[in-house]
Amino acid sequence: MTEATSPIPTRAASAGRLGWLEGKLSWIMLGLAGLLLPLLDDSYMGTIATRAYIYWVLSAGLNLVVGYAGQIAIGWVSMLTLGAYTTAALAAGRVGAEWNPYLALIAGGAMGAVFGVIVGLPALRLRTFYFAMTTLGFATIVTQVALAWKDVTGGGVGTPGPVFPWPFDPGWGFYYLCFILAALATWMTANIGSSRYGRALVAIRDAEVAAEACGISKPALLMMVFLLAGAMGGIAGGLFASLQSYITPDAFTFEMSVLFFIGILIGGRGSILGPALGTLILTVLPEFAAPLVQWSTFLYAALLLLIVLVIPGGIADLLDYKNRRPIEQHREIVPRPDLLARVLGRQDGRTLIALKAIALHFGGVKAIDGLDLEIRGGEVHGLIGPNGSGKTTTLNVVSGYYKPHAGALTIDGANLAFEQPHLRALHRIARTFQTPRVVGAASVLENVMIGGTVHGHGTFTESMLSLPRHRLDEKALEEAAMLALSTVGLESLAAVRADRLQHSELRFVEIARALMLRPACLMLDEPAAGLSAEEIRRLGGLIKAISRVGTAVLLVEHHADLIFDICDRVTVLNLGKVLAAGTPEEIRSHREVVSAYLGA
Repeated sequence: MTEATSPIPTRAASAGRLGWLEGKLSWIMLGLAGLLLPLLDDSYMGTIATRAYIYWVLSAGLNLVVGYAGQIAIGWVSMLTLGAYTTAALAAGRVGAEWNPYLALIAGGAMGAVFGVIVGLPALRLRTFYFAMTTLGFATIVTQVALAWKDVTGGGVGTPGPVFPWPFDPGWGFYYLCFILAALATWMTANIGSSRYGRALVAIRDAEVAAEACGISKPALLMMVFLLAGAMGGIAGGLFASLQSYITPDAFTFEMSVLFFIGILIGGRGSILGPALGTLILTVLPEFAAPLVQWSTFLYAALLLLIVLVIPGGIADLLDYKNRRPIEQHREIVPRPDLLARVLGRQDGRTLIALKAIALHFGGVKAIDGLDLEIRGGEVHGLIGPNGSGKTTTLNVVSGYYKPHAGALTIDGANLAFEQPHLRALHRIARTFQTPRVVGAASVLENVMIGGTVHGHGTFTESMLSLPRHRLDEKALEEAAMLALSTVGLESLAAVRADRLQHSELRFVEIARALMLRPACLMLDEPAAGLSAEEIRRLGGLIKAISRVGTAVLLVEHHADLIFDICDRVTVLNLGKVLAAGTPEEIRSHREVVSAYLGA
C-alpha cells in the first residue's frame, strides 16, 4: 500500500466519538428529568413543564429558521395561533362535523405548514428587520381574523380547546404527549442540524456567496425549513389550546413572540441544546417570579442585552468547552499533492471554458470590455493586471454572480446561463474568494463538508428521520472532507472551529472546500494574499499538482513570481480589456505589460 492510497487517520472522527457521549449526556439528563417528573405528583410543576414542552415544539422548528438560517422571524406566534384555532375549531365541530382531537391536531400542523411557507416567501427577497416586520404584520393579521371570524373562532369570547382522549387524556397523560412530541421535535431538528441541509443553512446565514458557489439553492432549502417550522408551530398551537382549556385572541401576545425569539438567541445560533435550555429558562422563570411578570418584556430585553455583551455565543458557547482548549501554536501547512488523485478522481483534462466578447459595465464604468478568454483542462491560466482591471469581475461572470451586457460563456461548447451561481456546481466549477468566506462558528471539517453538499443523495425528509441513505451520505462526506483536508495539510485541525484559525490556514480551508466538488474548473481569487514566502511556495506546488490531474485552473493573483512559476498561460487585463496573452516568458518580456503592471 502506497502513501497515496493509504487510509487517512481521522483525529476529528476519534474526537467526535468522544464528544458524542459528552454531547448526549445533557439530553439524557433532560430526558430522565422529564420522564421522572410525574413521580413528584406535583400538578403545578407538571403544568409548567407541559407549557415548556409545548413552547419548545414551536421553538425547535423556529430555531432552524432563526438560529441556523439567520432569518429574523419575530412574529412566529402566528403559527401558534393558527394551530390553536384550527385544532380547537375542528375538534369542537365549528367547521362541519366534530373531528377526533388527534386528527384535528394533525390538521393544525398542516395549517401551520402551509402558512409557514407563505410567511417564508418574503425571506427570499427581504432580509433582517424587513422580514421581521413582515412576520409581525402577519401575526397581527391572524389575531384580527380570529377576532372577526366569530362563527369559527368565537371572536373575543373565544372557544374551548380540545380534550385529548386516552391514552393522553388531561393530566399526566397530556403531559407525556407533550413530552413525546418535544422529544420528537428535538430529534428531528437535531438530525437536520447535523446533516448537509443544516450545514447549508448555516452557510447561507454566514457565507451566502460561498454557499451558492457550493451549489446550495437558498430558495428551495428555506422553503423546506419554513414548511417544517410552520408545521411544528401549528402542532404546538393545538397542544397550547388544550392546555389553556379555553382560548381567546388575547392569549397570543407580542410578549410570547419575543419569548420564542429571545429564547433561541440566548441559547446560541447553530445549536439545538442551547435554545432548548433558553426556552425552558424563559418559560419557567416567570412562574417563580410572578411579581415580575408585568416587567417581562423589559426583562427579556435586558437578558438579551446581557447575553450579547457578556456571552455573544449564548448558552451554546458556555457548553462548548472543547473549543476553549488551547490549540498548537507555530503550526505549519504541509500539503500532500500526492492525494489529489483520490480527491479529484479521474479528470480527462479536456474541459474548456470559453468567454467570448464579454462586456459588462457598472454605470459608466466598463469593468469588462470585449473579453475573450479560454480556460483549458490540465493548465494553470493566470489572470493578472492592476487593481480595477476586471479580474475578480471576470471570475464573478464565470461563477454566475454577474450577467454581462454582451457576450457568451460556454463549457465544452454548451452555453452556461448567467445569474445562476448555485447551478455552477453541477458543471463542477468551484472557486475561492479574495476574503475567505467560511463559517466561523463551524468546525474546519464541517466547513469543508459544505463543499460536497451537491454530492448527497438523501432528501430533506430522509435527513430529518436519519434514514439509511442520509447516514451513508454523511459517512461519505466526512471521509471525503478528511481526505481533502489531508491534501491541503490541515487534517490535524479538522475538529477546531474555523474562527480560531490563522488567515493562511483559512486560505487552504477554502481550497479544500472547493476540492470537495471534484472540480473540472477551479478558480482561485488571490489565494496567496497574506501568506508567507514558504506558504506561497507550497501553495504553488499544490495548484500546479491540481492542474496536472486534469483540472482547469484560473488563477487571479498579484504575486507575479507565483504566476510566472506555475502558470502555463497568462492573460493580462487593463481597464477591462486584454492587454496581452501568452506564455509566462512572453508576458514577462512584453513591453506594455512591464510598463502598465510589472514595472521596470
